[in-house]
Amino acid sequence: MATITFLGHACFEIRHDNTCLIIDPFLSGNPHAEVSPKDIEAQYVLITHGHEDHWGDTEAIAKANDATVVACYELAHYAESVGLKAHAMHLGGGYDFPFGRVQMTVAPHGAGGGESGQRYTGVSAGFLLKLGERTIYHAGDTALTYDMKLLAEFHEVDLALLPIGDNFTMGIDDAVRATSFVNPKTVVPMHYNTFDIIKADPDLFSSRVRAQTDAQPVIMAIGDSLEI
Repeated sequence: MATITFLGHACFEIRHDNTCLIIDPFLSGNPHAEVSPKDIEAQYVLITHGHEDHWGDTEAIAKANDATVVACYELAHYAESVGLKAHAMHLGGGYDFPFGRVQMTVAPHGAGGGESGQRYTGVSAGFLLKLGERTIYHAGDTALTYDMKLLAEFHEVDLALLPIGDNFTMGIDDAVRATSFVNPKTVVPMHYNTFDIIKADPDLFSSRVRAQTDAQPVIMAIGDSLEI
């Protein structure tokens, strides 16, 4: 059993057994976030890419909890350069952590970090998490790609977390197609309505998922939790 809590934007807290993970902890800069970095107690911080709305409060959370940052090689190297513990990975690679297995997936998107956006932080990625008998796919910021079909071919995905905000990532139509490609049991929309430029209607996404796929859509409000 795993418990997933939506903290806003693309940030999720995942609890499994005695381990807490947080993905893309954009909290203090998120106008809609309801918790602050000091509220987070996590052993691992998983980062899909170096943009500030995903790297977010990584430094504060990792330092306060002596947590390990899991990210692509270049971003993990940056984390170490600012005094954080890090585990470097890269696209297609997987690693068996004490809490379960993490594999980095393809996610076509940019990845520059820093206030100027010019720090090189490697590539953007998604995460495929195997926690006990459960499999969770956090797509990261991504375009629709046929690579998503491979997930359904080799894995039974229990929960997919997919961006729907358009402009910087998939919009609703492509996210519905992504749902059909991945074929998860449950799909949750993310990365929408944080800013005006990524406004999207999650109810429209939900209705199209129901009409066009076999997945169960769940719209999570900030602070909502889901058990799988």
